[in-house]
Amino acid sequence: MPAARLYQRPKNAMQSGRAHTGQWLLEIERDEPQRADPLTGWAGSGNTETQIQLHFPDREAALAYAEANGLTVEIVPLGPRTLKLQAYADNFR
Repeated sequence: MPAARLYQRPKNAMQSGRAHTGQWLLEIERDEPQRADPLTGWAGSGNTETQIQLHFPDREAALAYAEANGLTVEIVPLGPRTLKLQAYADNFR
């Protein structure tokens, strides 16, 4: 059975908005190591399933899809959200 990772999309560190953070992503894990292409030297493999990211609105929908397709799922929890509260004047101390 192929293995897959299921995780919730984190907030983009480069922007203040939180768009698409409620989505769940399902990615299939590699089953073979990458090898260097003899012509270009780029790393790759013949398995194209690892290039696919499936987006789901909630966790239950993603787990239902994985179960229907025979995937073994590892759920990666989202880390805690920490806020650094400071005043603008603290930048000049």
